Amino acid sequence: MAQGGRRIVALMLALLALASCRPQPQVHFFAEGQPQRLSQWQLLTLQDQRLRLNPGVLPYDLNSPLFSDYALKLRTVWMPQGQAAQYRENETFEFPVGTIISKTFYYALPQGARWDGGLVARQAPEDGGLQDETLDLRRVRLIETRLLVRREQGWLALPYVWNDEQNDAVLQRAGALLPLQLIDAQGQREEVAYQVPDQNQCAGCHATDNRSRQIAPIGPKARHLNRDFDYADGRENQLLRWSRSGYLDGAPEAGQAPRAADWTDTHASLDDRARAYLDINCGHCHSPTGPALTSGMSLDAATRDRLKLGFCKQPIAAGKGTGGRLYGIVPGDADASILAFRMDSDDPAVMMPELGRSVIHREGVALIRQWIEQQQGACDS
Repeated sequence: MAQGGRRIVALMLALLALASCRPQPQVHFFAEGQPQRLSQWQLLTLQDQRLRLNPGVLPYDLNSPLFSDYALKLRTVWMPQGQAAQYRENETFEFPVGTIISKTFYYALPQGARWDGGLVARQAPEDGGLQDETLDLRRVRLIETRLLVRREQGWLALPYVWNDEQNDAVLQRAGALLPLQLIDAQGQREEVAYQVPDQNQCAGCHATDNRSRQIAPIGPKARHLNRDFDYADGRENQLLRWSRSGYLDGAPEAGQAPRAADWTDTHASLDDRARAYLDINCGHCHSPTGPALTSGMSLDAATRDRLKLGFCKQPIAAGKGTGGRLYGIVPGDADASILAFRMDSDDPAVMMPELGRSVIHREGVALIRQWIEQQQGACDS
């Protein structure tokens, strides 16, 4: 090899060595202000056509996730060094100032297809899209990333929408409406008016205590997190990983902590699956303290009173939302139940939940209908 060629090879090797030793960006917590670009927080990085997590950013998942127009979600949490959340058995953990919780919404691309401006797959890929704590951007389309930031004054919600180049997301305080098309395995397509919530709408769901109206996280509760997760270095229970990472104080052994069912797990009881689905999708509003408390209907995990759950319960306010039905849940008769009727609607004046979806969750409706059909009792007794 000529001397000039050897010099070029040596230079390339030196550059590669420098690149491999280059420190990864450190997360930047903003104690005030509203940064315009997601990249300013330095939670995520793009490398080799993959979306990666920066040091200290811990991914997690929920036993039963909230339905959002079939979008997949990458959830992460980050806390300042030396800070930890305090364990609570039934409520959201108490997070320290400086915490950043993120949720990135994305869709898988149809098998063998490239992004054409709106067509996405209804079904998740077999691996869920996440491998070794990274997302392959050749196989998925990033839609939005929502941040919940814990400041001295309380939590702040920030919605960021990913750009066409898929290299950053921009703050959209007023939200956005994104036209998409879902395609299923049979080739059937469905139009989706995907809504990125504005900051007020974020507060509408996350203000889970109607007395204080302060926003708070919904998902990070023991019963939702008590499950295994496939981390880059192996599979481990999330409560254990959070504790070992210094992000959680006071947690018991996983076997002693509450655990919600995975609503898709057919090995679990139908009652556990249905209650877990209603808890995560409805219980943050329909609870004794939530925004829907005036309805008198509570669908959170703690509620056991059948009347409060909606069995043979007449609605507080009649109208289009009842579909002419008399009771929230009629045991053994899903067709006569207001709950099933509102879940099976995409009419904004009827549908429940009111926010967070524009299409009907077919599988979720089927689950709740099956659960209602197996209930015993009669409303005329």
